Amino acid sequence: MKLLIVLSRVPYPLEKGDKLRAYNQLKELAKKNEIILFAINDGTLHKDAIHELKKYCSKIKIVSLSKPQIVWNLVRGFFTGLPFQVAYFYFKKAQIEFDSFIQKEKPEHIYCQLIRTSEYVKNYSNIPKTLDYMDIFSKGMERRKEKASVFLKPFFGIEYKRLMKYEKNIFDSFDQKIIISEQDKNFIPHFEKQAIQVIPNGVDFSFFKPSEEKKKFEILFNGNMNYPPNVESVDYLVKKILPLVHQKLPKTKLLISGASPSSKVLALQSPFVFVSGWTNDIRKNFAKSKILVAPMQISIGLQNKLLEAMAMQIPCVTSSLANNALGAKNGTEILVADEPEEYAKHILYLLENPEKAAEIALNGFQFVVKKYNWENSVAQLQFIFEREKSTSKK
Repeated sequence: MKLLIVLSRVPYPLEKGDKLRAYNQLKELAKKNEIILFAINDGTLHKDAIHELKKYCSKIKIVSLSKPQIVWNLVRGFFTGLPFQVAYFYFKKAQIEFDSFIQKEKPEHIYCQLIRTSEYVKNYSNIPKTLDYMDIFSKGMERRKEKASVFLKPFFGIEYKRLMKYEKNIFDSFDQKIIISEQDKNFIPHFEKQAIQVIPNGVDFSFFKPSEEKKKFEILFNGNMNYPPNVESVDYLVKKILPLVHQKLPKTKLLISGASPSSKVLALQSPFVFVSGWTNDIRKNFAKSKILVAPMQISIGLQNKLLEAMAMQIPCVTSSLANNALGAKNGTEILVADEPEEYAKHILYLLENPEKAAEIALNGFQFVVKKYNWENSVAQLQFIFEREKSTSKK
């Protein structure tokens, strides 16, 4: 099948969750399909990106988005009623390039990641289309609104309502819909949401695997450190949880790992809090840490940090919100908390009982091996495409 994949970002390097999902999906899909890729690029294109993607794609079309264009897109979106999450990535030049690409390549199926790309394809009724909602943006925006300052609440409130409306209306423009977790599926504001199929992320177990390395840090937080939910979570970890841990284990060290740390994250550094920034081999940061703690407060989607840590047999502590999407067994495969005192209790328990920490780590590893496998996950996606193809021929 000739499959057109439409992305709001170039899926390389893999420093963000949407890139990780897109890259691994197209890598697996390339085994049975001819992949042609259309992507918006709003930053500096990595020097190895094209070379890496050509391993899996027969044709690649990247349209760059300048800062002035972004500003204009957002202004236009404000007056047209598009959510900013959609308006940011949509502009006329890219639509022209996209239409030309479609006309030339004649794909048999279009696969869009996130509602950010759906404007480009919504009017193509003659080609089967699948939308990966991935995350439910409106719910994330609602949670951000609840925690926002009095000055930002109106902005988040408007965006929340626009996203709710858009997520509902765009549903009917696609033949098939998928999403990353059952929790996110249940938040989709459409009466036929049960038709959405859950396609989870996976883990590259040939890359993320147990590694023996000297432990330098007791606690690890990993992720894109310019992403608001991660920034808020690590701020909570440093200011609310770590002081409680220090009351009993005052030398406990925390490593904050991940790309593009914001000024707020950098300001958290102290003799016991270290910020690494981008790391070429993220496995090293996992391997030299005893526990991964992810106290996600406004999380949507599935936390890759948990999957990767569990694949490397690192015990994890996270919030109910994050584990609702993950589905691990609390107390045996993961430890779940919602208050600072609970987090501190779990952290101290794991640090003071290494044999129990190892047991939870092993159980967590066995859980992700069984449930989160890229090959199995993408096989479900392939089945959707093939079923739609056979249906459209009838």
